[in-house]
Amino acid sequence: MAFEALAVADAMGKKSLADVAYESIRDWLLTLEIKPGELLNDELLAKNLGVGRTPVREALKRLELDRLVKTYPRRGTFATRVDVTDLSFISEIRAQLEPLAAARAARVASPAVRDELRATLEKVEAFDVSSASVTETLQLDAQVHQGIYAAAANPHLEDILIRYDNLATRIWCMVIDRLPDLSHHVREHLDLLRAVIDCDEERAAELARVHVSGFESAVREALFKA
Repeated sequence: MAFEALAVADAMGKKSLADVAYESIRDWLLTLEIKPGELLNDELLAKNLGVGRTPVREALKRLELDRLVKTYPRRGTFATRVDVTDLSFISEIRAQLEPLAAARAARVASPAVRDELRATLEKVEAFDVSSASVTETLQLDAQVHQGIYAAAANPHLEDILIRYDNLATRIWCMVIDRLPDLSHHVREHLDLLRAVIDCDEERAAELARVHVSGFESAVREALFKA
């Protein structure tokens, strides 16, 4: 699995066991380490995470709300399938809401939050895509997007965007080995973060829109080449 035991143990010192289980299983689902359609064994998951079955079951309930797993009576809980035909629906929603979140973040983010975004900007600047694992690249991508969602200071908007960003990430992982240049995707975040930090609402919204559009185009091209 993607998470080292030491990292999980460290996280347990700061978060509830249910939160640790949720985040770990979520990342395994997003990176397709848990295959679409695969049956999830709560006892095995609990053993891998070093927690009891109760936190795992709580995590699976949250993941069902995220549409990442589906529970069937008397059959068990399965990872939802990744349907690339959903890409246009997901992108349609993100194309509307990502610019909204970016513009709002540029407008309302506090000085402390902008400092956090600057720290994320520095991570992106220093990130070496060529030597990074898929998981590390996805984690950085999530940090950028979720940092902007949080900076927008609208918990309902944040919740929706995290859910659809996660669904988009699963589709991305299906084709990530066919994408020629991830460095361009990663470095697009730099101008977006700068626009938010600099309070430039209009530019932040436009860059977010272009980023979502570019993501959809890149995935479609990769699927066409398959």
